[in-house]
Amino acid sequence: MSRSPLPLLLDFDAQYQRDRDQTPAFLHRRDRRLALAREEAGAEPPSVAEWLHAVNAGHHDPAPLRRWRRATLAFTGAGAVLGVLTMLGLLYVTGPARINVTLFVALALLQLLLALATAGQALAGWRPWGGLFDRDRHGAPVLRQLQPQLAARAAQAGGLAFALTALATLLAQVLVRDLAFGWSTTLQTSAPAYQQLMDALAWPWRAWLPAAVPGPELVAQSRYFRLEGGTPADPALLGGWWPFLTLLWLCYVVLPRLALLALSRWHLNRRARRLLRDHPGYAALRERFATPWVDSGADEPPGPAPARVEDTPAPPPPDHAGTLIRWAGADHPALPQRPDRVLDAGGSASLEQDRDALNRADPERPVWLLVRAWEPPTGDLADFLDDARAHWGPDTVIALLPLTGDDPAALAPWRRFAARREDPALRLCAPPAPVSEEARP
Repeated sequence: MSRSPLPLLLDFDAQYQRDRDQTPAFLHRRDRRLALAREEAGAEPPSVAEWLHAVNAGHHDPAPLRRWRRATLAFTGAGAVLGVLTMLGLLYVTGPARINVTLFVALALLQLLLALATAGQALAGWRPWGGLFDRDRHGAPVLRQLQPQLAARAAQAGGLAFALTALATLLAQVLVRDLAFGWSTTLQTSAPAYQQLMDALAWPWRAWLPAAVPGPELVAQSRYFRLEGGTPADPALLGGWWPFLTLLWLCYVVLPRLALLALSRWHLNRRARRLLRDHPGYAALRERFATPWVDSGADEPPGPAPARVEDTPAPPPPDHAGTLIRWAGADHPALPQRPDRVLDAGGSASLEQDRDALNRADPERPVWLLVRAWEPPTGDLADFLDDARAHWGPDTVIALLPLTGDDPAALAPWRRFAARREDPALRLCAPPAPVSEEARP
């Protein structure tokens, strides 16, 4: 069961907050039972995703993420619209004016710097705008630690949309219009120096696509001055800038945004995995998976002494209308009679077999539950009795028959177990006595 780390972290934190209202004994019984079921199936302990699914706590769309998802969509839509408008404004000229290559290059490099700054802010964990999100008191507290990465992902998605729509607009304008490019600057720059600058910017593709690198002739004839009149020597030559500008935008704007968006997603998932691994509830969950839970009664306050076994009224021996459940393989061949319904539960039995035993038992007659007295009561048995009481109702007599073997003192934890459950229909009965061969039917 594979899930994205961020929703997994938020679902785990939400379940952790809910579990704080439960008792440690309940949590240990619940989680240990899941681990035992996996162990019996020959599998590893449950993963966080499988555990959340088992406790019905998994959600495909955690509420705290919706605000960030809307923010990402808003950034993406705004970036797409702004990319079209920016490129149209950059390519708009009137009369004999030319599209300034220097301005185009400056915009591409500015976009590259913004993309790198956004990535650096996320990697450093800087939150210059954190006060805007701190006002949200309904969000998950753990999400605050991921705000730099979430903001970087939204910004990079918007930047990528800006870059792609701007590139598409440029190619569309090249196709439908006769664009005339030129370069101009107030600085005292010669054409050879400008050509060297363009050649340096073209290093990603100049080795395999030299036709997209402006040559000395193109650079020299495309320079213009603000007060210069007339037409250049070769007007058709001025459109030759478009392959260079297209690859410049692709290599310095589109591809960096795409790579940094992938980096932001990877960084966000990595941070979410680390926060999940360091979550205070994660280590406790793993400990509950690995540690057997024994109901020793040590954490209970002292109270009245539980009833003795011989003072507990026992129902009559099982008859053909009753049910005998052998818990974790417990059995005793010396029972006076064997009922027709002999079922198995607990131990190596699966959860489905436990539920089947509850469904097949006759709640109108006493239900006898054979257990090994030398094995202290576990959380699995307590959960089974809770399920049985909810399934059969409060009036069904459940008789616990502990098999003591050669150690009568093993009944002590079972007395405490039965007393703490405060169930008037739960009877702790004396172990069955051996039956001689003559008395057997």
